[in-house]
Amino acid sequence: MATPARTPRGGRRAAVAASVLLALAVLTACAPDDAPSGDGFTYSPTPTRDASATPTPTPSATPLADIPDDCHAILTADVLAQLEGIPLNDPAFGSSGAQPDGGLVCVWRDPATDTTGLVTTITYMSRGPALDMLNKLVTDEGYTCYTPDGGTRCEKTWQNETYPVTDGRTLFWRDDILIDTTYSNLAPSGYTAAVVASIFG
Repeated sequence: MATPARTPRGGRRAAVAASVLLALAVLTACAPDDAPSGDGFTYSPTPTRDASATPTPTPSATPLADIPDDCHAILTADVLAQLEGIPLNDPAFGSSGAQPDGGLVCVWRDPATDTTGLVTTITYMSRGPALDMLNKLVTDEGYTCYTPDGGTRCEKTWQNETYPVTDGRTLFWRDDILIDTTYSNLAPSGYTAAVVASIFG
């Protein structure tokens, strides 16, 4: 994960951010919102051979947002209903919730189970490092990228190496904020869209 490039919350940054624009590609991977259910959990993607798009910058003047500090507050009632019964930020998974650097980590997983869960990490990341990371995911690992909601979304799904389920990862970058979700056997419909809407309105 990239090192946050912004200071902790406590006031909106005065600078104007540049937005990323990606070449619109045919969607070859499902979003986390649409992944099938099953058993299995992994945090790391498995590379594939084909790239689908190359991020290219296009500037836009947009006031910068702040990262929330509550994992429940970033989700809609419908998404939370889909996560009902799944523990959030259990200490067994290490540091989570609001972070000292202004980021937010949300871990939806039961430590008593071997499989199933999702992890969302929200951090500040400036345009240059974000472009570098997204370009690498496209060219090296076959991620598909497109440009919804005023930002750049890149995603990929793959077969879990141990269990007969689909794993995946979705990243959304806009205005110097990166939302990065990895998941397996837990893909609530509308999850990423809800997080995006809670931060950017």
